[in-house]
Amino acid sequence: MGDDSEWMKLPVDQKCEHKLWKARLSGYEEALKIFQKIKDEKSPEWSKFLGLIKKLVTDSNAVVQLKGLEAALVYVENAHVAGKTTGEVVSGVVSKVFNQPKAKAKELGIEICLMYIEIEKGEAVQEELLKGLDNKNPKIVVACIETLRKALSEFGSKIILLKPIIKVLPKLFESREKAVRDEAKLIAVEIYRWIRDALRPPLQNINSVQLKELEEEWVKLPTGAPKPSRFLRSQQELEAKLEQQQSAGGDAEGGGDDGDEVPQIDAYELLEAVEILSKLPKDFYDKIEAKKWQERKEALEAVEVLVKNPKLEAGDYADLVKALKKVVGKDTNVMLVALAAKCLTGLAVGLRKKFGQYAGHVVPTILEKFKEKKPQVVQALQEAIDAIFLTTTLQNISEDVLAVMDNKNPTIKQQTSLFIARSFRHCTASTLPKSLLKPFCAALLKHINDSAPEVRDAAFEALGTALKVVGEKAVNPFLADVDKLKLDKIKECSEKVELVHGKKAGLAADKKESKPVPGRTATSGAAGDKDTKDISAPKPGPLKKAPTTKAGGPPKKGKPAAPGSTGSAGTKNKKGPETKEIVEPELSIEVCEEKASAVLPATCIQLLDSSNWKERLACMEEFQKAVELMDRTEMPCQALVRMLAKKPGWKETNFQVMQMKLHIVALIAQKGNFSKTSAQIVLDGLVDKIGDVKCGNNAKEAMTAIAEACMLPWTAEQVMSMAFSQKNPKNQSETLNWLSNAIKEFGFSGLNVKAFISNVKTALAATNPAVRTSAITLLGVMYLYVGPSLRMFFEDEKPALLSQIDAEFEKMQGQSPPAPTRGISKHSISGTDEGEDGDEPDEVGTDVVDLLPRTEISDKITSELVSKISDKNWKIRKEGLDEVAGIINEAKFIQPNIGELPTALKGRLNDSNKILVQQTLNILQQLAVAMGPNIKQHVKNLGIPIITVLGDSKNNVRAAALATVNAWAEQTGMKEWLEGEDLSEELKKENPFLRQELLGWLAEKLPTLRSTPTDLILCVPHLYSCLEDRNGDVRKKAQDALPFFMMHLGYEKMAKATGKLKPTSKDQVLAMLEKAKANMPAKPAASAKASSKPMGGSAPAKFQPSSAPVEDSVSSTVEPKPDPKKAKALGVSSKAKSAQGKKVPSKTSLKEDEDKSGPIFIVVPNGKEQRMKDEKGLKVLKWNFTTPRDEYIEQLKTQMSSCVAKWLQDEMFHSDFQHHNKALAVMVDHLESEKEGVIGCLDLILKWLTLRFFDTNTSVLMKALEYLKLLFTLLSEEEYHLTENEASSFIPYLILKVGEPKDVIRKDVRAILNRMCLVYPASKMFPFIMEGTKSKNSKQRAECLEELGCLVESYGMNVCQPTPGKALKEIAIHIGDRDNAVRNAALNTIVTVYNVHGDQVFKLIGTLSEKDMSMLEERIKRSAKRPSAAPVKQVEEKPPRTQSINSNANMLRKGPAEDMSSKLNQARSMSGHPEAAQIVRREFQLDLDEIENDNGTVRCEMPELVQHKLDDIFEPVLIPEPKIRAVSPHFDDMHSNTASTINFIISQVASGDINTSIQALTQIDEVLRQEDKAEAMSGHIDQFLIATFMQLRLIYNTHMADEKLEKDEIIKLYSCIIGNMISLFQIESLAREASTGVLKDLMHGLITLMLDSRIEDLEEGQQVIRSVNLLVVKVLEKSDQTNILSALLVLLQDSLLATASSPKFSELVMKCLWRMVRLLPDTINSINLDRILLDIHIFMKVFPKEKLKQCKSEFPIRTLKTLLHTLCKLKGPKILDHLTMIDNKNESELEAHLCRMMKHSMDQTGSKSDKETEKGASRIDEKSSKAKVNDFLAEIFKKIGSKENTKEGLAELYEYKKKYSDADIEPFLKNSSQFFQSYVERGLRVIEMEREGKGRIPASTGNTNGEEVGPSVYLERLKILRQRCGLDNTKQDERPPLTSLLSKPAVPPVASSTDMLHSKLSQLRESREQHQHSDLDSNQTHSSGSVTTSSSSTANIDDLKKRLERIKSSRK
Repeated sequence: MGDDSEWMKLPVDQKCEHKLWKARLSGYEEALKIFQKIKDEKSPEWSKFLGLIKKLVTDSNAVVQLKGLEAALVYVENAHVAGKTTGEVVSGVVSKVFNQPKAKAKELGIEICLMYIEIEKGEAVQEELLKGLDNKNPKIVVACIETLRKALSEFGSKIILLKPIIKVLPKLFESREKAVRDEAKLIAVEIYRWIRDALRPPLQNINSVQLKELEEEWVKLPTGAPKPSRFLRSQQELEAKLEQQQSAGGDAEGGGDDGDEVPQIDAYELLEAVEILSKLPKDFYDKIEAKKWQERKEALEAVEVLVKNPKLEAGDYADLVKALKKVVGKDTNVMLVALAAKCLTGLAVGLRKKFGQYAGHVVPTILEKFKEKKPQVVQALQEAIDAIFLTTTLQNISEDVLAVMDNKNPTIKQQTSLFIARSFRHCTASTLPKSLLKPFCAALLKHINDSAPEVRDAAFEALGTALKVVGEKAVNPFLADVDKLKLDKIKECSEKVELVHGKKAGLAADKKESKPVPGRTATSGAAGDKDTKDISAPKPGPLKKAPTTKAGGPPKKGKPAAPGSTGSAGTKNKKGPETKEIVEPELSIEVCEEKASAVLPATCIQLLDSSNWKERLACMEEFQKAVELMDRTEMPCQALVRMLAKKPGWKETNFQVMQMKLHIVALIAQKGNFSKTSAQIVLDGLVDKIGDVKCGNNAKEAMTAIAEACMLPWTAEQVMSMAFSQKNPKNQSETLNWLSNAIKEFGFSGLNVKAFISNVKTALAATNPAVRTSAITLLGVMYLYVGPSLRMFFEDEKPALLSQIDAEFEKMQGQSPPAPTRGISKHSISGTDEGEDGDEPDEVGTDVVDLLPRTEISDKITSELVSKISDKNWKIRKEGLDEVAGIINEAKFIQPNIGELPTALKGRLNDSNKILVQQTLNILQQLAVAMGPNIKQHVKNLGIPIITVLGDSKNNVRAAALATVNAWAEQTGMKEWLEGEDLSEELKKENPFLRQELLGWLAEKLPTLRSTPTDLILCVPHLYSCLEDRNGDVRKKAQDALPFFMMHLGYEKMAKATGKLKPTSKDQVLAMLEKAKANMPAKPAASAKASSKPMGGSAPAKFQPSSAPVEDSVSSTVEPKPDPKKAKALGVSSKAKSAQGKKVPSKTSLKEDEDKSGPIFIVVPNGKEQRMKDEKGLKVLKWNFTTPRDEYIEQLKTQMSSCVAKWLQDEMFHSDFQHHNKALAVMVDHLESEKEGVIGCLDLILKWLTLRFFDTNTSVLMKALEYLKLLFTLLSEEEYHLTENEASSFIPYLILKVGEPKDVIRKDVRAILNRMCLVYPASKMFPFIMEGTKSKNSKQRAECLEELGCLVESYGMNVCQPTPGKALKEIAIHIGDRDNAVRNAALNTIVTVYNVHGDQVFKLIGTLSEKDMSMLEERIKRSAKRPSAAPVKQVEEKPPRTQSINSNANMLRKGPAEDMSSKLNQARSMSGHPEAAQIVRREFQLDLDEIENDNGTVRCEMPELVQHKLDDIFEPVLIPEPKIRAVSPHFDDMHSNTASTINFIISQVASGDINTSIQALTQIDEVLRQEDKAEAMSGHIDQFLIATFMQLRLIYNTHMADEKLEKDEIIKLYSCIIGNMISLFQIESLAREASTGVLKDLMHGLITLMLDSRIEDLEEGQQVIRSVNLLVVKVLEKSDQTNILSALLVLLQDSLLATASSPKFSELVMKCLWRMVRLLPDTINSINLDRILLDIHIFMKVFPKEKLKQCKSEFPIRTLKTLLHTLCKLKGPKILDHLTMIDNKNESELEAHLCRMMKHSMDQTGSKSDKETEKGASRIDEKSSKAKVNDFLAEIFKKIGSKENTKEGLAELYEYKKKYSDADIEPFLKNSSQFFQSYVERGLRVIEMEREGKGRIPASTGNTNGEEVGPSVYLERLKILRQRCGLDNTKQDERPPLTSLLSKPAVPPVASSTDMLHSKLSQLRESREQHQHSDLDSNQTHSSGSVTTSSSSTANIDDLKKRLERIKSSRK
């Protein structure tokens, strides 16, 4: 016993844990007593025993355990903390109590479980009990089932979740233990009691005997609804109430209340979903298309079996639905149609809401199939469409259903109406709003008048159902026109209807109706009068008169039956008929007179047409009095207005009478029942008078009155069409003004926007400015109502007009439309009913959207397009997407039916190519704007996939997705998005990006909503998991969103949802919920709801969202919300930025200000050294990447944290580029003051700057480069030397930027590289730059090569690393580069080395290809600079480039290098320096003694020529072989003045300063426009064209990229250039001077300009491009045909070779070539075929046939073939004689090709001689009669006389004379002028020369009209003379430059334009020098003119002298 006393002394808790069972028993008893004593459930005592409770129930001693169970039961019942022990205690009960043999123990265990359920721990208990069902001990299983059964019986199915129990039931029925099976049977019966038949499907597969037994038990159950007998603590009051009622004996009402308590369990919820897509037969899609119906049937039967599963797993059923839809719509076998319909039914039933996305596709097909008569088909279709209806909403399919309502087939009409009736039964008053009811009622009202009785009955049934659902008050407004019989029929149908949702809907409506008796008029007004604009502020409208209204169902789009449509329901005090539209037959004039005479005084009628105006005036006064006194009902309106219109009618000449007349019309309209018939009689007259100064106002008043009587929409339409069918602009403008005013007074409802728009467009195009102004004003007023979408209709107007329209819209921005003051029916007297007011604004908005004409684009969405979009090749996918974007753009507004497009686009949202994803998002954004609110139906199948894209890792893609989602949500509202599980499924995905974006979006949208669908609760568990996400941003976003979820769901629901969380998580979440509860915003009030609706607002001025221009690049829409919260970077790389992280600045701003005062760089001793060691030891990542990955950024951030101020680091690593700019600005400010800090952190600063090089934002890049320039200047001043580590982690990235397209950036980078040489050895820089030359970017290669040249020039050969030989070999490789700039740079660099090092270069560069070597030799010769010693290392800061220009002035003097363009560019880029201008000028003054001394050896004696301005006629050509003498000094003065002026002006054309260039162009234009002066330009053409395209290049590369430049300036410059060129190319003689190289570059420049997309975006851009088009045509037609053809061939070759060249470029070059081919028949004789064939040969050599065939396009090969074919056709076999210039004909297939062609044409023509086939040389048979000969000659002379065919004519004449040498052409010449005769002779001579092979003479453009002869004629003469003297006459530009003649006799390649410029310059210098230095006597010729004598032609020379004299005198 001693032992006993030991433990008895112990406290209770220790006793309970004692080893001895007695001690424990005693402890448990004491505990029980304590528990019973504690009265306060919240007493702290309870907590002491928390740990004991599990021990109480799991005691190993059975006796003690019983006592423990009793104690535990009391504890659980009374302690507030008991809930915490649920899991462990119930699990203990299951495992240690339920297996006890004692029944008492089991009972107590069950009681404890039930008590836990009572204290709200049902879920945890149920979870433990369900786990117990898996126990191996059958006793435990039985006890668990019994506990569950009791819990269900007592608490009901609302507390006990049935789904998990039902899930395990079949398994329990299969148990081997009978006890378990019996218990399962009992619980099945109990479950059946609660959910009835919903239990059948899950149990359909159990043993049939068991099922039979169950059925027997189920039948015995009472039919009444079961009620719970026990309640949760929170429901105990309800229990008490129930008992009270029962004791009072009133069970009825209580029963009603409890009925609500029992939740309706849906069997579907209890089922397991089955996955069927994978089980489809593999050949299903083939079989379903099979020709045999049996095979199709097999396929369908397979599907039918699968869809019988009552619940299907969600998946992508699009293809299956598509296949079934095709069978339903197209299959001829009705049995299969029925079968497919059954399959669709199965799918819809099994998928439920998840099928909704396919509903839109299937509904129209099924409805149209109702034309089938067979009952089984009809039944199957009905079942299908009913099942489908349940998966979607009426709203979503309304468009499709309404479209079918107009079908002609009565069966379709009947079945559609019946379907509508069945659908209405599923609706409630809230799901069938007026906006939906209105169109349906309108369509059904048509059907009740149908000829087919079954259609009428079906319509009655549908209307009856609607009446039942929403109540009479809502429907009556639409039934105002229905006669009594039909109305009764509708009501009768309504009484028979039984609604799916019980009678609640109807009752509610009836109750509602019975309430507001006094304000009845008001409520009906608000309910029905959807079209009045005055919803936001229903003020009492003017009650002067009752408007007559058309109250039939709502009309079609565009003409709604405006306000009064609610008449009969709404206006109590008016008589019925007044609210009907007055329809009046047209009366004859006799009837009218009769009616009028009954109400008007007789005298009045007689004097109407009196000739005396005073009598007419008196008559009008009487008329007016009579009308004023008349009663409304008696007034014969039509008769009266007919009288007024009677002669003189509206032609009345006296304005007083007219004014009276118009006033009377207004009176009649106001006071009588005025019909449209009457209105039509007067409107024409009113429109005629509206522009009248005196009567206009009266006419407007009358129109306004008519508009009130007949509705504004109708009146406006009539008036507009009348005004625009006549010519008077005053009337038109005044009509528009009246309408602007009327819209403000009447509101916008019902107006036909489409009709107006076409009239407004007409008005905008009017010549009269007043009409245009009025039209723009009207647009402004319309804008108030329609919103920005209005602008879309006018985008194709001229820019000037568009800017006026925009200015008008700008004025209206922010204004709301005025409340209508007229035309409001009488119902808006008292305020509208509260509840309905909320919906109103939305409806008005949608209504205006409905007015916009929408295009049907489904026919454009072809299957080809859809397959394109899903093609394997991304380029084809992109093409498909481009097409879609084009279709939507073109259509502006579209109908919701877009065919297969949604599925196609959905596929692109997860495209591997992110660019396509972005493009798809842009298209979806466009789609939302274009489709408007109808986009709702695509939310599930397209909207949700957009949300998935928010999880993309790329920042810009996420931003685009967010912008798209917002664009959609603006149109659809949020309801569609929040319904269903889709959103919660997205949130469930554990993607941090997706979660943070989605939560951010919800946090933005939820606060604006008044209510949300219940499905929002589904998101809560995932929201909670986001609160504990690993990612900080996700957690932050989830916390931000929490209050907004709570705002809609309430704290209780949210707290309850934490039940399933782990205990630790739950506590955290609850704490957050408490916090959120404090911050929870109130729900927005009614008005706020209106504005948050998609189109919200009290008027559609809020329509704006739809305007968000889709074309904007995504970046502009990145952050659509006006949120002060900014993104906080995740990792700061451009990828890892979160688009919308929020950081509230308000809290931190103060702190930040304090922080910013200190230094920004903290000096850490040895910090840099340590970092370098770490990098060497590979402890950190080496700074080496192609694009920066997140880990690099994180690493840099970490390294910076110790030595950069925190606030600066935040700026530096912010996701927004503007913060980077701020950081750079701060760093620039602190650069001088913190030198040490900067040097200490230099490695980090440079690394950070390399990250900025990868940003796309130019402003950051420019700022970074600016900073670098200052930084390196500072470092060189501090004599700092970059470490290897700093250099290697910075220089390679800087070099990348040297290839930027923008000149400014390249210039800056070069300057930085230059300064770096001062802090880092040039020899070490060299390898980095060398590496840069390997880039794919040609600009980068070229710039790096130039930089290498500068390094060698500045620092000598020692910089070349590793050895000069290796380095030079590398550089020399680039001489053969594809890119011209790179070739030039490589050549220049090697020339630089040559200048430093001399001939040793050739050894160093090793072997080069022959072509490359010849280019190099030529360049070296040209540079002609003697080698000089290597310059000393320069340490000035000036970039070496500048020095080279100055130091090499010498080199320029000797002979300019080829790369003039780059020199000019540099000169231009230095335009700040004064020397730049001089450089240009000096070019034209250099001396060329050497060349002069070199010239020829022959000297010809020449007669003295009259001097003077020969230069005006022709310009120096190349120095001819004969020796030359200078001309007299007198001539030289004249020459140098004009020529040097022109040279100077031309040099200014290429100026970098836009104004300078424009001035120069203007001066040249003046010269070109005056015929007599234009010739002065001769000889300067190439020079001018070179300057021009240099300017074009400058604009393209520099000006267009310069954001500071006004784009208008650029357009102005373009206009000047194009204008000049057009003037130039109209003057044929000048145009022909352009040489091949120059034409090639010119065409290159022009085509590039045409393709410049930046220009298209400018206002005048289109005009510029059109002008360029015109210019190109001129160039093609007027240039020398050989030169232009040659230029185009070379250009095509280059463009095909250049990888960077766009296919569009080549295409345009080919188009030019095609045009040339078309011109060939006319120009063939003036073309140097040898040269063209040489070009084609070279082309075919570079591009053999195989290579051409590999081109993406087949056009190049076709172009070439066409060209050759045409040449063969025109020249015949002679074409083969023109291959003389080709050295090795075997190098290309040209000759073989030509031979093949010739053979082919010979085969075709058979015996015909080739000459007959030649177009230009058709001959005449010798036997021709004389008449024929005469006709033939007449034809030839006609050709010579015409401008176009003159050459062809001369050629024919020459051929003819040659053949018939005795032919007499004298008669034909006799009648013509002397000039014409000499022209013909001269022409024949020229041809003779040409044919005899003495060189080609371009035909003169002789003047055929005998006017004064231009100098070109004499130039032509001169050429002939030179020809005879044996002087070469080819144009100078076709001769190779001297240097190449010396070095290589081969045919030169086409010279580039820069060569041309140099040869021009050198010639110019020569001529200048010769004039200045020549001391020969004056009778020697001028060098360039060199005319040599021939003894035989002295007479001709005299003749020439005289003519020149004549020209001179005429010039003076």
